[in-house]
Amino acid sequence: MADKDENKLIDLNFEGTKYRTQTTSKFASRESWKPEDPNKIYAVIPGTVLKLTVKEGQRVSKGRCLYVLEAMKMKNKILALHPGEVKKIFVAEGQKVSKNELVMELKDLAPPTKGSKSFYRSKA
Repeated sequence: MADKDENKLIDLNFEGTKYRTQTTSKFASRESWKPEDPNKIYAVIPGTVLKLTVKEGQRVSKGRCLYVLEAMKMKNKILALHPGEVKKIFVAEGQKVSKNELVMELKDLAPPTKGSKSFYRSKA
């Protein structure tokens, strides 16, 4: 026997197009998708934090090495994807981390104000 919710119609927005469709109770009880927080740095594979190359409170630019993760006999340099400031480091050198473990958190820098020295370098 089908759930009463099986025939419930909802509006679903997919890539800008609205659809009216039926759902199931499994669909209704799923965990909602949340965009990743670009300021949280997770371990992409299990391994050992070989070296932390930044400290809390330190400003980092895009491409700066944040830490070195040794996994499967390889040393992987984990780089900053955007400029920011190291807010919190959750691991220590020599610590083993599992996949998707939170390693560190960055915070966005406030955009430079007019007349202040900019942390960001221009390409000029």
